[in-house]
Amino acid sequence: MDFQFNEEQQQFADALRRWTTKDYDFETRKRIVHSETGVSADAWATLTELGMLALPVPEAQGGFDGTAIDMLAVMQELGRGLVVEPYFATVLGAQFLKLAGGHEDLLAQVAAGELKLAAALGERHSRHDLHDIAVTASRAPHGDGYVIDGLKTVVLHGAQAGVLIVSARSGGGQRDKGGISLFAVPVGTPGVDITDCRTLDGMRAATVRFTQVQVPPSALVGTEGSGWDVLEAAADYGAALLCAEAVGAMDAVFAATLEYLKTRQQFGAPIGKFQALQHRMADMFIHLEQARSMAMLAAVKVQSQDAEERRRIVSAAKMRVGQAAKFVGQQAVQLHGGMGVTDELPAAHHFKRLAMIDLTLGDADHHLERFIAQPGFKHAA
Repeated sequence: MDFQFNEEQQQFADALRRWTTKDYDFETRKRIVHSETGVSADAWATLTELGMLALPVPEAQGGFDGTAIDMLAVMQELGRGLVVEPYFATVLGAQFLKLAGGHEDLLAQVAAGELKLAAALGERHSRHDLHDIAVTASRAPHGDGYVIDGLKTVVLHGAQAGVLIVSARSGGGQRDKGGISLFAVPVGTPGVDITDCRTLDGMRAATVRFTQVQVPPSALVGTEGSGWDVLEAAADYGAALLCAEAVGAMDAVFAATLEYLKTRQQFGAPIGKFQALQHRMADMFIHLEQARSMAMLAAVKVQSQDAEERRRIVSAAKMRVGQAAKFVGQQAVQLHGGMGVTDELPAAHHFKRLAMIDLTLGDADHHLERFIAQPGFKHAA
């Protein structure tokens, strides 16, 4: 695939790289990670100023109506720079609102950098099956809104968000795809209890408990009981963004490993001259370029009107990128020797982020099963 960013996309990428290199370097990031909130208000203001929050928002709400290909350029740079701000969580939440329609006021606040979103989708029992929902949404007395009850886990940047996009069951069985409703729930709503923690890659995630949380009818995102199509499409969009972020992280760790092999001396010569290590770097490069191609394809197809095509391509990309991330990360750590797992080396943090990307919105095994399950798939004879 011959793929080149246009001038505007390259400008977005270049602006982000300048910022991460100058003002969001590794030491700055470490201070942010270990701070009380785990995020930086200054960094968020910069992302807003650079137009990154407005990029995916429709023009009618003050955004630039950016495509998934535009976001590919952005996410690669965020992955390269190991940015821990709640950008992905907010963009994913905004995608739910875009797909479902309505809530234009929330999208306008996102574009202006005034609101962070988070998607509360996973539960303890559900693993990667987003339709396996035990959280309930029942009609409030007298039909005045809804009452949400239950527990959501590993809500990325849930404690940093102002509004949660929540999947809940308003009908059907626990694993049915029918009967799913989506809600926009402000975090200050009585009955919403959030417990924050730091994940192994330096990000923040939360456990969110809903106890008799009453929300008005206007909190509904989309149509009651018919939220699965929006949920699945938004999750695929998020998976495509994660593929792009993983490619950026692999780019960075590959470059760092190559530089290390050029400078680390053993037996009076750089270890990069050893043929066995050159072969391992060549294998890393092949995995990286295959992952890059699949991430590009996912960005092109994730907004396709053909849902089967979207599912097939996104799952193929998430699977292949996950495999590549594991290989590239492990090789980078091994080629760095004992230094590869230390907190002082960026390579270790890239490897941790790559591991978490694989586990977010479906790991490689999950997406392999999903790919095989798509109509038209034929097993080899």
